[in-house]
Amino acid sequence: MKSSTAHLEDHKIRPTAMRILILDFLKNNTYAVSLRDIEDNFEKSERTTLYRTLKTFEDSGLVHQINDGSTIPKYALCVHENHLEKHTDLHLHFYCTKCENTMCLTEHKIPQIALPKGYIPDDVNMIVRGICDDCNQE
Repeated sequence: MKSSTAHLEDHKIRPTAMRILILDFLKNNTYAVSLRDIEDNFEKSERTTLYRTLKTFEDSGLVHQINDGSTIPKYALCVHENHLEKHTDLHLHFYCTKCENTMCLTEHKIPQIALPKGYIPDDVNMIVRGICDDCNQE
């Protein structure tokens, strides 16, 4: 796995200590995280610093934001190859109604949707809600 410093540099992000720590935190989670999750992990950091870091990551294509219907935006690392373009890795997301975690299902792509003439899509988000595998085993 590529180092966090190299990962940031690949996305044209200056690798500060806080950015490296937040990227490592994102890499170590198997589900999407909220700003609150990051705040809880970095208690001594200012909320604005954490938010700006996430925004920088999102603007550079390092992470994508997921709106899973819980009214709290969540963030997950992008897995697409071309980070220089706007996020185009359109995949399903799964929201577990039991543990309330949201996971990227990158192997399941969102199908192309034919819109009526004159409609221009700006974003596509598909959430599947249910019980995740971990909660189903309990």
